[in-house]
Amino acid sequence: MSDEVQPGRVRVRLDLSYDGTDFSGWAKQAGGRRTVQGEIEDALRTVTRSGDTMHELTVAGRTDAGVHARGQVAHVDLPAELWAEHREKLLRRLAGRLPKDIRVWALTEAPAGFDARFAALWRRYVYRVGDQPGGVDPLLRGHVLWHDWALDVAVMDAAAKSLIGEHDFAAYAKRREGATTVREILAFGVRRRTDGIVEIEVRADAFCHNQVRSMVGALLFVGDGHRDADWPRRVLEARVRDSAVHVVRPHGLTLEEVGYPADDCLAERQRQARRVRGEPHAISRPGPS
Repeated sequence: MSDEVQPGRVRVRLDLSYDGTDFSGWAKQAGGRRTVQGEIEDALRTVTRSGDTMHELTVAGRTDAGVHARGQVAHVDLPAELWAEHREKLLRRLAGRLPKDIRVWALTEAPAGFDARFAALWRRYVYRVGDQPGGVDPLLRGHVLWHDWALDVAVMDAAAKSLIGEHDFAAYAKRREGATTVREILAFGVRRRTDGIVEIEVRADAFCHNQVRSMVGALLFVGDGHRDADWPRRVLEARVRDSAVHVVRPHGLTLEEVGYPADDCLAERQRQARRVRGEPHAISRPGPS
């Protein structure tokens, strides 16, 4: 796909949410596996009565199988005449066609320079854990991990904050051919809600594959007393995978929000991101966790 919006087309921003339980992740896959991208693109073709493949989505962060999203953002370039014909009713028609575990909340004509992936400044994820002796509320079981040890949230928060900044996260990432493991964490913290659920929240410009779930695994070991508060930082500085760091299950993780600059800064942000991703230390995958 071209980086530019082609003449005669309109770039449309989609704001959406989904329950990732029954999906094999965001991205389309061979073999007929159910994916979020596949469902939305199929729905777009159906409700606009267009049978070709012009409705290919670009997403802010490609979530893995089982990971949820509350504030996902994507864009699609539609023929101008098709957008003009369907724009007033497209949102409602999608609501009638999409499965109930995906909702598109807004469809808006994107400002100049917008790109769901490359114009994004940051992605914010929250991982939710329950440590009550009796387990997790059955109504929350698809979105909260049960940890069978009491957690010290203050110690976990201190350990999380030791990972803030730009670092090589090789110790917490699944390596990919030709991809860097250098990332910048902008904020990282742990809190306990009034209902007892522990929320581990992290915001970064981008994430390596499995990075968030690996870091959560390390924090859980700190919180339940199996490791000291400095251990996650020592693991980071070793830059090699530690067998004690487990990738926790995906269902506790939710992409909560994607941040973008002001409209007049979108084009410059996109140029910066594309330039960085062309360098040897590039951040090449702004997705999940």
